[in-house]
Amino acid sequence: MRKLLLLLFLPTLMLSQNQPKIGLVLSGGGAKGFAHIGVLKELEKSGLQVDYIGGTSMGAIVGGLYASGYSANQIEEIVLNTDFVTLLQDKISRREKALFSKEHGEKYAITLPIKGGSIGLPLGLSKGQNVLNYLTELLAPVDEINDFSKLPIPFYCIATNIETGGEEILEKGSLPLALRASAAFPSLLNPVEINGKLLVDGGVVNNFPVDIMRKKNLDLIIGVSVQGQLLKREELSSIASLLMQIVNFQMYKKSDEQTRLVNVFLRPDILEYSVISFDKKGEIIGKGIEKAKTYKVVFDSIAKLQLHKKKRPVLKLSKEKFQIDRVIIKGNKNYTINNILGKLQLTEGDSVSYKDISKKINTLTASKNFKRVDYHFEKSFQGKRLVLTVKEEEIQSYLRFGLHYDLLYKSAVLLNYNYKKLFLQNDELSVDLGIGDKIRYDFQYFVDNGLAPSYGFKSRYNTFNSDFLFDNNLINIRYADFSNAFYLQTTMDKKFAIGVGLEHKNIKVSSENILTSGQETVFDFSNYVSGYSFLKLDTYNKRMFPTEGFYADIGFKWFVWSDRNHRLSKLAVGSDPFRQFSQVKGTLGFATTFYKKLTFQYISEAGFTLGKKSSQMFDFRLGGYNQNYINNFTPFYGYDTGALNDQSFLRSEFNFRYKVFNNYKHYATFIANYARVEENVFERGSLFDNTKSGYALGYSVETLIGPVELKYTWSPDHSKKYWLFNLGFWF
Repeated sequence: MRKLLLLLFLPTLMLSQNQPKIGLVLSGGGAKGFAHIGVLKELEKSGLQVDYIGGTSMGAIVGGLYASGYSANQIEEIVLNTDFVTLLQDKISRREKALFSKEHGEKYAITLPIKGGSIGLPLGLSKGQNVLNYLTELLAPVDEINDFSKLPIPFYCIATNIETGGEEILEKGSLPLALRASAAFPSLLNPVEINGKLLVDGGVVNNFPVDIMRKKNLDLIIGVSVQGQLLKREELSSIASLLMQIVNFQMYKKSDEQTRLVNVFLRPDILEYSVISFDKKGEIIGKGIEKAKTYKVVFDSIAKLQLHKKKRPVLKLSKEKFQIDRVIIKGNKNYTINNILGKLQLTEGDSVSYKDISKKINTLTASKNFKRVDYHFEKSFQGKRLVLTVKEEEIQSYLRFGLHYDLLYKSAVLLNYNYKKLFLQNDELSVDLGIGDKIRYDFQYFVDNGLAPSYGFKSRYNTFNSDFLFDNNLINIRYADFSNAFYLQTTMDKKFAIGVGLEHKNIKVSSENILTSGQETVFDFSNYVSGYSFLKLDTYNKRMFPTEGFYADIGFKWFVWSDRNHRLSKLAVGSDPFRQFSQVKGTLGFATTFYKKLTFQYISEAGFTLGKKSSQMFDFRLGGYNQNYINNFTPFYGYDTGALNDQSFLRSEFNFRYKVFNNYKHYATFIANYARVEENVFERGSLFDNTKSGYALGYSVETLIGPVELKYTWSPDHSKKYWLFNLGFWF
């Protein structure tokens, strides 16, 4: 009936002296808003020109892209090629994270902010920085337009002032930020602050803003609504559904009122989809096309009345690089410009693209020092001027939790306290406490000076029990290590670090099963001081089960002093005196993936002792599978912890992982490792003499609390077989 009345109304428009102006209003609806793209495709096919666009939430995003100059087909391509789940979760490529975060921030299952001395909850599941970055990339061609009425098609969108409950009409300022605010779904995305106002999803107050379009002096308004309907009695089966029903009362009531204001109203048949049906985007676009086709006669008739159509710009995603001749940073109070530029890895004179800038900003986001990072470019004589506005995170401390079990350390709960800006603007404190069968801790204090040299202090205590080979006797040993170190380091491009340091160690190695009296036999209880240097590289895309990237950790230590000689009388008979010596140890690895499912990871390790042999305390010990050994303990499948030991070693591991299911992180694993452990592996001139080997078959699953691994391991060198089990991240 509505279509018939409209067709009767069209002759009146034809008699008008002026070309009729058409407004288009797109409602919010999450993933269901992809149906708007289908409607736009049919509008373009009919040749209908839109003169003004308004929208809310997903309707604002689709409408904003169209108003900026993207065609319906281009928007469809963008949507189909975007992983919205990753985007909304604010997942950041591991390569964009700072090296300190890679080493010390990837072993926790839960992170909670501490506000005013009390443990709180985050404002949303995501800060929405990835969404903002992506919108900024897409809208780069119009980033100099601050008045939305000056876009190729004039535009507005709606947000909700969360403090007053009022409606905010966004028509000026940063277009990406306005779209991000309009789509800030409560509890999913953090609120956005614009001009001192805290804004959330516009759907809360006006999900279908036709009334705003009515004030724009247009002749005809087309409205597309993709919102749902109130739940039926049988669907109200939980507290969540009841709360959602209450929230939707007002929203749907106002939308019904708005529907009566449109001239052409389309409601695609998408009730079977939800606001998070991002995996069904192709189907939802199809539903929009299907509905719009039923209005073809109407659209064609309107298009014929538009005798003078504007030529739409051909907009393309900007991939070209340009020179940054100046960087202006605003809003920073607690973090220095050097710190920010150091994380960005950006200096004046660099050539970058919009995508490059997004990746660099992800590094700032990964630091968790900023609530939001906005940027835009201004024209300059030689290139562009980057204006960066940061909103610093007010929360300075976090409490994090982890859980772990393995056969060596047994069970443990990890508590972590993280505090930033404790003494200096750029510092970070991280304290791990493992509570369980083997209590241990890890203290880290680091001052990140960005482009300038950084420094830190660390302290660690670790202890475990295992059967070790001492003087050709298998003895159950309790090994305890207390280490403290101060170091200087320079980091480049977030993945490479080089540094020097001074370390103190207190080592106690003892056993209670040697003497029949049950007294403790002490092999070592001494202090050691060493100077050391290190080189680290980490481009793995994941800490556990990487599928691509490289890794290197090469270190040199020179043990210059020990009080061991003063303690010899209290140590076990036959204990050797201390002599100065040095050691070189290095790990190299890479991972690559074939056919999207099969990953090959290669790890090569080597260690060598320089100087006269002193004691067995710092022998290289291979065996077991743990990833958090101290000192010179190294994993080696097929042998028990520390079963192979001497002054030098070479080890190679070939790891084949197959992803069993496409949508689940399950892996079947085969591992082969080979090693040579001798006093001097280079002495005989052959690197392959007396080579030991070990193999493992396993099944692993990535979970919220970390990997769950079960492996069966053996070696042809002996008859022993081992079952290995691990639950949670290593710490």
